[in-house]
Amino acid sequence: MDSDKSPWFTDRVDTSPGSLLTLLRTGRASSRADLVRLSGLSRGAVTTRLAALAAAGLVREGDELASTGGRRAGTLELDPDAGSVLAVAVGRSRSQVGVFDLAGREITSDSRDHEPGIAPGELMTDVVDRLLHQLPPDPAAPVLGVGVSLPGAVDGEKVASLDAPVLAGWDGIDLRPWLAKVTDAPVLIDNDTAVLTRSELFGRAPAHPSMLVLKASTGLGLGMVVDGRIVGAGRGRTGELGHTRVAAAGDLPCRCGATGCLETIAGGWALVAELDAGSTLAPARHVRGLVGQALDGDPSARRLVREGGRRLGETLAVAVNLVQPGVLVVGGDLGAAFDLYTAGLRESLATHAHPLAVRDLRLLPATHGEAAGLHGCAALAIDHALAPDTVDARLA
Repeated sequence: MDSDKSPWFTDRVDTSPGSLLTLLRTGRASSRADLVRLSGLSRGAVTTRLAALAAAGLVREGDELASTGGRRAGTLELDPDAGSVLAVAVGRSRSQVGVFDLAGREITSDSRDHEPGIAPGELMTDVVDRLLHQLPPDPAAPVLGVGVSLPGAVDGEKVASLDAPVLAGWDGIDLRPWLAKVTDAPVLIDNDTAVLTRSELFGRAPAHPSMLVLKASTGLGLGMVVDGRIVGAGRGRTGELGHTRVAAAGDLPCRCGATGCLETIAGGWALVAELDAGSTLAPARHVRGLVGQALDGDPSARRLVREGGRRLGETLAVAVNLVQPGVLVVGGDLGAAFDLYTAGLRESLATHAHPLAVRDLRLLPATHGEAAGLHGCAALAIDHALAPDTVDARLA
């Protein structure tokens, strides 16, 4: 199974043990009969492959659960306790770390603010300490992977930031030596918008086979899902919506070094600066502060959050016209003021997008809220750890 494609839209079925596990963990199969039917294998061949998966602790029988009111006897499923993954989501001024089981359920996590501009060594040392504190001294199941996200473009092979204006000094710094102090499991990295998008596809059928996933925070990013596939997955970057040149921005300087980017009038950092310039309140040090003031009823903050959605919607309308999504997911810090922010978005999309493109469009908040990025990092690690090729290599 391609790692960038939602399992619910996978049309190719291989016959390896790892492929059979994919059928079970995505719910397409729940019994030996299902596996025989979907794979075309004989019952004996399926039993042999299941025995290998069971010996590795990856599959359990439903009759083990029957006495506790679980699934009916004779069913099969992934054992989510066969291992765990670690998740690390790093942003401009906040980092989140957590431990998840193989079903993507959070075991433990924490979130901490840090000063913008923090050096990678300082933050990663803190991340390592937090992960070691969350992991038991002698875990019953192995750590099978670590998922990491950073803002901006990343290099998957080097496990490093490639171009992140909000993380000065991080570009080219390999993060694996720090994480090796916690585990020798593989480390996967992706862009923050990409993992937010992945979090919407993991563990359940997606809200729609074609979606746009907006990361509206300090910056503006856009993930696209078309026919169940994350467009551009694995490249280490996503749609740079915020760095689209727009006439309304004129020659305003952007943090990327260019001028006239959408971010300069609709990005969280620009809205914060606009609020502080005309507010009698204490300055908002981050977009979360702006959102907090808006939710507390401050009229200037509320106006800016709604206006930010309206300004963004003018450019987003182009993507809506092209992709014709059934769902637009809104995540990131501005998404915490969902009703207010999307009021501006709806107004602008209704004006600038084609009527048929928005007629049935649903706007939804990110499924996992503020923890969406962390869940996406866990999904990144799990999708790699349980990919057919990885599982087959482990069994071999």
